Amino acid sequence: MSAALAAQPVRLGLAGFGTVGQGLASILADSAEWIERRLGRPVAVTAMAVRDPSKVRPTPLPAGARFVADPLELAAAEDVDIVVELMGGLTTAYDLIRLALASGKHVVTANKHLLAEKGEELFALAAQKGVGLYYEASVCGGIPVVQTLKESLAGNRIMAVTGILNGTSNFILSRMTCKGLSYGDALKKAQKKGFAEADPTLDVEGFDAAHKLVVLIRLAYGQDYPLSALPVTGITHVTPLDIAFAHEFGCEVKLIGQAKDIDGKIMAGVHPMLLSKSYLLAQVHGAFNAVRIVGDAVGAVMLYGQGAGGRPTGSAVLADIMALARDGAAPNNTGFPEKVLPPAQTLPPEEETSRRYFRFTVEDKPGVLAALAKALGDVGISIYQAVQKVAPDTQDESVVPIVFMTHHARQRDVDAALEKIKAFPFVKAEPVHLRVL
Repeated sequence: MSAALAAQPVRLGLAGFGTVGQGLASILADSAEWIERRLGRPVAVTAMAVRDPSKVRPTPLPAGARFVADPLELAAAEDVDIVVELMGGLTTAYDLIRLALASGKHVVTANKHLLAEKGEELFALAAQKGVGLYYEASVCGGIPVVQTLKESLAGNRIMAVTGILNGTSNFILSRMTCKGLSYGDALKKAQKKGFAEADPTLDVEGFDAAHKLVVLIRLAYGQDYPLSALPVTGITHVTPLDIAFAHEFGCEVKLIGQAKDIDGKIMAGVHPMLLSKSYLLAQVHGAFNAVRIVGDAVGAVMLYGQGAGGRPTGSAVLADIMALARDGAAPNNTGFPEKVLPPAQTLPPEEETSRRYFRFTVEDKPGVLAALAKALGDVGISIYQAVQKVAPDTQDESVVPIVFMTHHARQRDVDAALEKIKAFPFVKAEPVHLRVL
């Protein structure tokens, strides 16, 4: 490449100027000289799609950028080398990315939901056209987990990926743990601080973490795990009482996304889990994210940082832009050479095994504990610790919680035991069941 050509800017077509778009723009403005030194070329937004260019924003619109009313115009724009999709959603964003790839343009996106739903199709199209579809910002904001799996650990067989993938849920659970707040009060605090949306369903029901986990499975195992097949449980049923009991067992409660290689099949899911306080993941608090990766050669690797926010996520977007500017002639989208990744060989959810935590609210009378233990034992679930005491938040001493910690148990056996236990007349509330990492 000639020096004159090398000096040509990398021209971006930016769709969306919300939190992440403004974060990217602020980095481009503040670090222009440093970026050009690292890349050998300047990076500039030459075209962008925003609803209202005249709207006053915390971050100014990029100087010199022209505006388009329809984001799809960026897909064929002659003054755009890389389309940067930061709108989110599954409709216009999908159309823009598909058209840009079909037009032979590289794409950078932070849209984990779209990649989880449509990744198979879009990565196949990118491979067919020989262009890049990069997505570091789609998982855990500024944490470089995508590049780590795609490049740094490419020589490893990945045994497990385990992480706190959603900052909103982690903030809520942290407040419930540290401040003793109820779920509802902790959610209100998260909304007040801007960590939770007015409708927090995607975060608190585990779906946001599920989208990210599907992306990570594709990178770690080179297989497409259908989002619709992934078992997902949110945090809405977690109570301060269960967090208090977890502490008695030396554990914290976290929303965990996990994928493990079990004899060549992928066991995966998103669930609230008890973690020993000795685990590094148990010490991740507030709105932070962390991912633990275990490779057969490297062993365990831990990545930790801010999982959201304008500049942290904008930093990840910029990293993808710079990577494509360097090696766009041979982009590495999935970390595997196949144009279409094979469907995942999955372990059926009912065969998933882990240690378990059960809490039953029951009448305080003789024989109850023995009956519960027998119901678990009848399906092969072995108890290693039991606690019975009056709950601190109840005035009715005739009703008590009984908590069991068990050895590893299959999900189908758990389901069978719970179905039987729910029918016992002395059980006075819905049983609580959590996995133990």
